[in-house]
Amino acid sequence: MTDTQAPAHATGSPSPSASTPATPSPGAPAPGPANPVAPAPAGARTAADVVTPEVVVRLTRGVVGSGRTANHTPFTGERLAELPESTPEDVAEAFARARAAQTAWAAVPVRRRAAVLLRFHDLLLERQAEVLDLVQLETGKARLHAHEEVQAVSIAARHYGVRAASYLNPKRRTGAVPVLTKVTELRQPRGVVGQIAPWNYPLELSVGDALPAFAAGNAVVMKPDTETALTALWARDLLVEAGLPAEVFQVVLGDGPVVGPEVVKHADYVSFTGSTRTGREVARGAAARLVGVSLELGGKNPMLVLRDADVEKAAAGAVRACFSSAGQLCISIERLYVHESVADAFLERFVARTRAMRLGTSLAYGADMGSLVGERQLETVTRHVEEAVAKGARVLAGGVPRPDIGPLFYEPTVLEGVDASMAVCAEETFGPVVSVYRFTDEDEAIERANATAYGLNASVWTKDGRRGLAVAARLRAGTVNVNEGYGAAYGSVQAPMGGMKDSGLGRRHGSEGILKYTEAQTVAQQRVMPLAPSFGMDDEKYAAFMSRSLRLMKALRLR
Repeated sequence: MTDTQAPAHATGSPSPSASTPATPSPGAPAPGPANPVAPAPAGARTAADVVTPEVVVRLTRGVVGSGRTANHTPFTGERLAELPESTPEDVAEAFARARAAQTAWAAVPVRRRAAVLLRFHDLLLERQAEVLDLVQLETGKARLHAHEEVQAVSIAARHYGVRAASYLNPKRRTGAVPVLTKVTELRQPRGVVGQIAPWNYPLELSVGDALPAFAAGNAVVMKPDTETALTALWARDLLVEAGLPAEVFQVVLGDGPVVGPEVVKHADYVSFTGSTRTGREVARGAAARLVGVSLELGGKNPMLVLRDADVEKAAAGAVRACFSSAGQLCISIERLYVHESVADAFLERFVARTRAMRLGTSLAYGADMGSLVGERQLETVTRHVEEAVAKGARVLAGGVPRPDIGPLFYEPTVLEGVDASMAVCAEETFGPVVSVYRFTDEDEAIERANATAYGLNASVWTKDGRRGLAVAARLRAGTVNVNEGYGAAYGSVQAPMGGMKDSGLGRRHGSEGILKYTEAQTVAQQRVMPLAPSFGMDDEKYAAFMSRSLRLMKALRLR
């Protein structure tokens, strides 16, 4: 995933790419016409309709910031809102406020804390149109892709709202001497969680990660990306409406290199989603203070289309997996490994679907893909594609920007003939670009899929469910989806989600997603006799008594 520092935004239209698609390989479709533009429905809302001065005042109320900054919409590059900007002193004040409020919040019974999440769940679904507008305006993504965030946050709110008590309630454990030693495992909140959230999924990767921290009794100081701050602030406002004490949820805004280290400096635990490079810096800062950290970082995710796959379903799934949110998704697919026996049939369908994707800017359903979020993303995408073409790769679809739609639009792009000399082969593009590789041997495909520093997500397509599970178990990725791209694993919130290798540390979702925000505490109560010679026993008799007891506990299979 790319850095959480605010992306640079265009103020005008970039010049079209100079790259020209080369002749495709035999059996592959020739490059076709430009992607169509989704028409804007009559009466569609505009940025001025959504981001009014009244809305900005309401959402920024309580933000600790003595300076001023602004955010912009990728659709046009125009300013959306003027926002408070936090200094290091402002960050310290936000943590002081959160710390003062956290003790009382932790004293609230866990079921009452969880009830706030369930009320938030209902409010989010009732008022989703408001946040869908904000997500689209701040990220440039299509409305259906924005709705993925609503789905993910709703699922997390429901899950932790229902299951938080079972995760956090005291647990009885077997004592050193059963019956005589009574042991209880408690879960204490860590205190104030520092959260650094990125720009690409501003609802899900901000409040979605904060919900279990609140349920566990923590306060949160969040630094969202400035360019997508309104979405995070809207979620905070809704949580307060649902019953969360306002002081428990603090938001600070500003440049990542300035504000981010200050969040790490004061936090009792750090939650970070962003690039691997920045994640290493966050981990070093947390380690220096001996505080815990969870990191979801970059990915170069593979999808394997096996020889027995349903190519029609695989092609449709690949479009979702590769181009949701214009590919600006840490778990999206950037490498496609397709068995030679089905490659031509798959590519015919996949490329046709890719070329038919409708691009658009309206705050309404209908577009299949939106914009990139900033100039840095457009520059990376353009560089990867142009360098690959210059070195011999073939463009099967896309490969050009679309300034006629908006300054940061780039067509969904399919490349073939990519090799290790090209940056797009191993570097995370984080845009609407996928490279296709043919294979003949399944073991070779698995080896190539694993031959990366990353290990976040993977996808396997086959008609044989048992075979799909067997292949999935051999892939070095934190989540693997069989016959889906990413949503099946990510949406299954009882199960953990996170990365292997350079893709991160720790997990969100499931028990790990909430227990990471707690400290385990063991309370042991000794009864009747001490763990020492007693009742007239000398040292030797006590040692013999304990030895007999240990043998008996093994015979009884006590754990």
